[in-house]
Amino acid sequence: MSEEFSLKEINKVKNPENLTAMEKKHLPIIDAPSTVEKGKPFLVKVKVGGIDGVEHPNMLGHWINWVELYAGEIPIAKVNFAPIISDGYEVTFKISLEESTVLKAREYCNLHGVWEGDEITGGAKKITVK
Repeated sequence: MSEEFSLKEINKVKNPENLTAMEKKHLPIIDAPSTVEKGKPFLVKVKVGGIDGVEHPNMLGHWINWVELYAGEIPIAKVNFAPIISDGYEVTFKISLEESTVLKAREYCNLHGVWEGDEITGGAKKITVK
């Protein structure tokens, strides 16, 4: 097993100022508004990888199996991907919140385990509910 990733723990960025190629292609990135209205639906886009043009492979034997969206530690949405057939690793969720929280995204690579981004890398985002 490589020191670049773990199959037993959630993989996170070691140094946000110097991302490795492994991190650039595995980190989920959240695109969502910072402020939303209580109970009103809004869109949250999650894209896996692509940082500095480093894309994750999409082939038999190596692909992203799923992406999950969390409100804090509570899972709120999940989508599964199939190798080759899926066109990239980007998904849009329509959600609503009742209170302010931090959205987090995780993804699972069939070879390199579970990856989670943080606020610095865009894989977590504080959402204020008004």
